[in-house]
Amino acid sequence: MENGGHTKFELTVKQGVPTLVPPAEETKKGLYFLSNLDQNIAVIVRTIYCFKSEEQGNEKAVELIKDALLKVLVHYYPLAARLTISPEGKLIVDCTAEGAVFVEAEANCTMEEIGDNTKPDPVTIGKLVYDIPGAKNILEIPPLVAQVTKFKCGGFVLGLCMNHCMFDGLGAMEFVNSWGETARGLPLKVPPFQDRTILKARNPPKIEFPHQEFAEIDDISNTSDLYKEEMLYRTFCFDPDKLEQLKAKAMKDGALTKCTSFEALSGFVWRARSKALKMKPDQPTKLLFAVDGRARFDPPIPQGYFGNGIVLTNSVCAAGELVENPLSFAVKLVQEAVQLVTDGYMRSAIDYFEATRARPSLAATLLITTWSRLSFHTTDFGWGEPILSGPVALPEKEVILFLSHGKERKSVNVLLGLPAPAMEIFEQLVEI
Repeated sequence: MENGGHTKFELTVKQGVPTLVPPAEETKKGLYFLSNLDQNIAVIVRTIYCFKSEEQGNEKAVELIKDALLKVLVHYYPLAARLTISPEGKLIVDCTAEGAVFVEAEANCTMEEIGDNTKPDPVTIGKLVYDIPGAKNILEIPPLVAQVTKFKCGGFVLGLCMNHCMFDGLGAMEFVNSWGETARGLPLKVPPFQDRTILKARNPPKIEFPHQEFAEIDDISNTSDLYKEEMLYRTFCFDPDKLEQLKAKAMKDGALTKCTSFEALSGFVWRARSKALKMKPDQPTKLLFAVDGRARFDPPIPQGYFGNGIVLTNSVCAAGELVENPLSFAVKLVQEAVQLVTDGYMRSAIDYFEATRARPSLAATLLITTWSRLSFHTTDFGWGEPILSGPVALPEKEVILFLSHGKERKSVNVLLGLPAPAMEIFEQLVEI
């Protein structure tokens, strides 16, 4: 969003009155079960999709997208529902068919004028996503809120506000792509598989693994004080060459026989961030990241599974060890965290939540979220693929996002926020 650091330009968006879009046909009523993997990450995710076509303007965009939403909600009826709390004190969906919230809006400028939105700018980009006024908690926010903003150039932006408890990245992508297929008059390529009880906890729960992802770590390095300073948000692009260099660096000392770009990048970022935050050598630091469990469950989760099939895995290590050892050390920890995720481990994590209701703790933690494997760029409502798509903001200060970038999507944009003094160090470390 910056042009040389200073933007004179102020985006103003005129929002219309929100309306409710219920499913076009009668759908199932009653309570819809959410698994413990859904319970764990009930946070709001805001994303935008920017469309512009030389052939057609945006006159029909609102009507077409809204009409397709009515139809696609027949298949995805829980998104037209409301969240509530079950007698067991867990999140559950009350299928009322009230409808998703839909807002029509107009911007005072062209899409080009808002500049580079590969960098989340909650203030500017936030105007392209509708927030429910006065909502005090997630129960007061419908699972799906959509805003279509028309720009003066004939382009438009679809801004979505969705609750992560309804789906993970893959599920969300399949939904948005289904919505696009419906808009183009096509049948759904991947109809949603609705039954989430396939991931329900065992009775009685069996906790067969240590679940460090929930462990509270003492912040002996006082990083919380550092976080009171001005926060800077930056995007670092790792192109294929840079990713190859990282992999070579991780393999150089022979400690690893193989390594993926994700493993090399995660190890590198975890290590660099710990250095930048000047963590004390004996400060335990935790890395959390999501692994797609769909194929790792036994039997595998059916195609089109509509819920969260991701499981958080972790690695905990003293900051001193992480920083003083070669890169291969950090990368090996990442690999071990990936290998940890088996059917038994995931079932144990589901049961752990059942027994404790614990939420993963983010104290002295880095949480990496990878969107680079998600093909959000394939969404097409009839205006071709989005010229840009991505998140509006980072959900928490401990979160780093990996996004795919470029025409070939072979580069990875690493997006993070750090207190100013730490960002200065991090920037130097990235110049590999």
